[in-house]
Amino acid sequence: MQVYADGIISGLQKVRPDWEIIDLLPRSYDRKSKSLSLRIKKYYERFWSYPRQVQQQDADIFHIIESAEAHIVYWLQKSAKPAVVTCHDLINLYYRENLQGSVQIPFISDAVWKHAVKGMRLANHIISVSEMTAKDTNRFFSIEPGCISVVPNAVDEKFKVLPSDEIQTFRAKYGLNPDTICLLNVGANHPRKNIANILESLVILKQKNLEFKFWKVGVDFTDIQKEFIKNHDLESHIHYLGMPDNEMLTPIYNAADILLAPSLHEGFGMTLLEAMACGTAVITSNTSAMPEVVGDAGILVNPKDSQAIANAVISLQNDPVFYRELVNKGIERAKLFTWEAAAEQIAQIYEKVVQSQKLFKNNFSSESLIKLSNSTTNN
Repeated sequence: MQVYADGIISGLQKVRPDWEIIDLLPRSYDRKSKSLSLRIKKYYERFWSYPRQVQQQDADIFHIIESAEAHIVYWLQKSAKPAVVTCHDLINLYYRENLQGSVQIPFISDAVWKHAVKGMRLANHIISVSEMTAKDTNRFFSIEPGCISVVPNAVDEKFKVLPSDEIQTFRAKYGLNPDTICLLNVGANHPRKNIANILESLVILKQKNLEFKFWKVGVDFTDIQKEFIKNHDLESHIHYLGMPDNEMLTPIYNAADILLAPSLHEGFGMTLLEAMACGTAVITSNTSAMPEVVGDAGILVNPKDSQAIANAVISLQNDPVFYRELVNKGIERAKLFTWEAAAEQIAQIYEKVVQSQKLFKNNFSSESLIKLSNSTTNN
């Protein structure tokens, strides 16, 4: 979310330099702590103190950049303050286990999350990062398509193709020779990230005697996955690189040959853009929002078919001309996703919402406005 906030703000500063932007953040707490008092403080901050702080701001429009924080709209609606909410995904409605392991009391967190995202129904407008997420927002919350605008995410300029000598030096540092194909996965390790099927595909590649390395960046393998790696003698083929900062990610993308990202579900897929911008070929899923991101600049596979994933890797390895075409397409496609372009679309949404709010206030007395506001809350 910080990447998204920073990207939109930097874009708005370019396309609307005269605007004043206030960036508010809630107080952060240790999510891993088991302290009951700390959990109570966290909920107090998130659902009372922080929304109250937002409500007290004097602004023409309020942009809540994550649907899980849409409960703030309840507060803003009381004061008839216009609000826009960005919905990145509604994955928790598809995968009930998505909260497992990330929170202490999943059933409470699930109920709180549902209450929060329902706040989108009171927002003046919804920004969706993909067509698929827009359809989900309409489907699950009956928000009219006319109240939803699709504004894709963008890729930061720091993700770019590096000089070849820098790439080779980085590969050599990690023991990769020119003939070794380097596969990469970046991100979390929820079941929907499909690491299990990636590992199954690596077994197939090993049986084909393909010389490869698989780099995992982000959350480490689970104990079950580590056991699978050991049982299938994959240790020498796999290297966990931890959780590097953004500066380290760029050379990692550049050094890898292929990004393996066959997730079962994504609201967008930022790593796809980052990889393409760095000249890394992409193999991803033919489901949810991922085809929207890569277009014809990546290989789309059935994420549940480990043989299909392995075949895609082999096809790129055996056809260097096709590989280079895919890399070039990816570089060009990534250029279409800029924060400046996203900010221009968002700025126009702000302007329409503010204009509509002014017309609304001119057509109704303050008393009738309060009554209408209260009746909307009751519904």
